[in-house]
Amino acid sequence: MSKFALVTGTSSGIGDAVARQLLDSGWHVLGVARREAAIRNANYEHCAVDLSDLSIVSRSLGSRFAALFGGARWSRVGLVNNAAHTGLLGPIDQLDVEQFPAVLATNVVSPVWLMGQFLQRTPPQTPLRIVNVSTAAAVRAFAGLAAYASSKAALRMAGLVLAAEVQEAESRGDGHRDIAILSFEPGTVDTPMQENARTSSRETLPSVDLFKRFAVEGRLIPPSAPANDIVAFLESEGEPVFSERRHST
Repeated sequence: MSKFALVTGTSSGIGDAVARQLLDSGWHVLGVARREAAIRNANYEHCAVDLSDLSIVSRSLGSRFAALFGGARWSRVGLVNNAAHTGLLGPIDQLDVEQFPAVLATNVVSPVWLMGQFLQRTPPQTPLRIVNVSTAAAVRAFAGLAAYASSKAALRMAGLVLAAEVQEAESRGDGHRDIAILSFEPGTVDTPMQENARTSSRETLPSVDLFKRFAVEGRLIPPSAPANDIVAFLESEGEPVFSERRHST
């Protein structure tokens, strides 16, 4: 039996690196991103979907899940909620609140929906690993990152809640399931988000100097580094229902 993972944000960065590593390890991968991916592999399928459009997300992916999960064909299932809306920067008193729902839909609502779908559709006997790609900004305040940080903090909490629900179901006697959820901080990765942050004005992003230092001091790491950690978790055994980790260089 083969292993299957859905990875969001596979058109670039960490998502692209995770998908490629999984494919090299024999996984079947469904990639989800607004743009097409550069991955060419017989075991890779791409779904061009904007995660901020919830009606299209549920309609497009829901139909695919019916086929993908039909029958107990997978020996292991993984979900990597990696894609993120990072463009809405600025102090809280200057935020364009009309853009805020798109951030929440991409960073919280779609990932939570995906977690629910994978919990429902993965057979009880099949190991399920979920990775929610997080950020230091989910637990530490950075001026100008209110939209991104608060949405990532919400996703972190959603993972904690899902873990509590899994444990509660087991305590009621519903049976043990091999489910593990990881809230993962990839560190300072060389991605378009970092470039967007360090090229912002100080009026837009008051903490811009921090992001500029990351680049000047050579602290940016390639996406393949945190991707190694994510793939290792997806293939791991004996994990707690919920855990938090940060990529260490």
